[in-house]
Amino acid sequence: MSKKLVIFDLDGTLLNTIGDLAVCCNHMLSKRGLAEHSYDDYCHFVGNGITRLVERALPENLRTPEYIAEARKDFVEYYTENIDRHTVAYEGVYTLLERLTAAGATLAVASNKFHAGTNKLINKFFGDFQFAAIYGNRDGFPLKPDAALLHLIMEQCGATAECSYMVGDSAVDIQTAKGAGVHSIGVTWGFRSVEELIESGADVIANTTDEVFDAIYG
Repeated sequence: MSKKLVIFDLDGTLLNTIGDLAVCCNHMLSKRGLAEHSYDDYCHFVGNGITRLVERALPENLRTPEYIAEARKDFVEYYTENIDRHTVAYEGVYTLLERLTAAGATLAVASNKFHAGTNKLINKFFGDFQFAAIYGNRDGFPLKPDAALLHLIMEQCGATAECSYMVGDSAVDIQTAKGAGVHSIGVTWGFRSVEELIESGADVIANTTDEVFDAIYG
């Protein structure tokens, strides 16, 4: 049996990034004289990449490809400089990564956040851990729930689907896992509801990081 591979989503799974996403997206909206949104609104806007986040934040009458592209550029520019002002790791995450490392697991990240932002956050918050692969959204690869990124990570790490796990907080992550044929673990501390995780067919629902570890090595 090959070594276990644990692939983490980033936003809502390893890190609570919603504060910075909300502040920076509202900055973009305010700059354009548009209405801002609440924290709860952004919990529903995120999960499908920056372009979709910006599109959902804009009024419907402004959701043209040209306007979305301009607004996205403003958002990314400001967010890149202010990406870690309010972001924090979720309780128990550092201990979970330590336990997985000690158990011999290979760690990886597959996020729909733009690639540079994903790397910046992982390096800042988890620089002491060894990740075999860190991938955010980048040219040439479709966003989750397309399973292409998971297939790339498994190939790069020499892991089989049978011994691979996707850990995430949304239906997008569960659907990605199913598309790749890997085990899916839905965590309840993120941005989406338990009901969403259940309806998407998560193999395991984890309320704590200990339950994530037990789902892999229990």
